[in-house]
Amino acid sequence: MTKTKNKNEYFTKIHEEAIILYCNTNLKSEKTKLYSELIQPAFNELVDKIVFTYKFNNLPNIDVLKDDCKVWLTTILDKYNPNRGSKAFSYFSVITKNWFIHQAKKITQSSRREIDIEDYVYDSENESLSVENEYETEREKREFWGALIIFIRQMQEDDEVVKTDGDRKILSSIEYMLENMDKLEILNKKAIYLYLREMTGLSTKQLAPTLRKIKTEYILFKDEWNS
Repeated sequence: MTKTKNKNEYFTKIHEEAIILYCNTNLKSEKTKLYSELIQPAFNELVDKIVFTYKFNNLPNIDVLKDDCKVWLTTILDKYNPNRGSKAFSYFSVITKNWFIHQAKKITQSSRREIDIEDYVYDSENESLSVENEYETEREKREFWGALIIFIRQMQEDDEVVKTDGDRKILSSIEYMLENMDKLEILNKKAIYLYLREMTGLSTKQLAPTLRKIKTEYILFKDEWNS
């Protein structure tokens, strides 16, 4: 009788524990051993599975993109925090999927720019205004998001806001998402809830009270920012 292979057999409890050990040790030799023997093979398989499952193999230069993603996963490996409630497999699966969505979006936007540039390449005045407005808009965005990240960090020290471990997990996850906006594909309220559930291990019902408190504080922050 043929044994049915578990679909996650390449990313088992052993690999979960290896990642936790990797994050908790400062010994370079131990990190190298854990990564080369357990973590890297699991990441290689994970990336291949995500690409196949979500049909990212249609992207141009997909082999190069897969290699880039595997390298990128290595750079963020230390940031995994098991105390946030999500398993390493779920965490890095979401991260990998979002990475490829972001790459697909960049490729699409690049293709559109190549087509659209013919519409205004001869209009130097409009081009100048566009560049100037784009710079001001991007600068304002950077300043706003930077201030918001600082605000979220300050909230984590506020005893009136953080009263439970769940509050702390949610704020920490929001801080992470804000710091990694360029790598995440967060398009709407539903997507944010899904991502928070993955990172915190909390249900939507458990998330709601804390998010209402955060929303109240955010409204005050936004009013102060606008004024």
